[in-house]
Amino acid sequence: MMYELSTEYWFDSAHFLTDYHGACENLHGHQWRVTAYVRADALGSSGTEKDMVVDFARLKRVVREECDALDHTFLVEEGSLRPSTLDALREEGFSLTILPFRTTAENLARHLAERLAARGLPVSRVDCNETPNNRATYLVG
Repeated sequence: MMYELSTEYWFDSAHFLTDYHGACENLHGHQWRVTAYVRADALGSSGTEKDMVVDFARLKRVVREECDALDHTFLVEEGSLRPSTLDALREEGFSLTILPFRTTAENLARHLAERLAARGLPVSRVDCNETPNNRATYLVG
């Protein structure tokens, strides 16, 4: 027997794809929809989370916090812009999130799964939609 919960949250951000030959090489934005799944073989046996995989309140809070950290920021692959460009953007007051990977939906799904797991959630899957019809899924394990 397996139990699974999920919750969704959204964030808006800008990005571009390095070494891409097409429209997405230019700066553009998305309203990313993130669906996080947690899974357990058995329900909790005591305390606040007795008979739960995790408390929905905790699940929603952690997913919201991780998405909020990316909300209304410019997601930049480390090394993809000149230091002087980054300095100029910061001087203008732009919020930048420098990430050690190409900012694809696939990598964002993995990144969020790793962040959720690091915060103690038994994450099994994260879906990251960059549009209503286009979704990347990262399966843990």
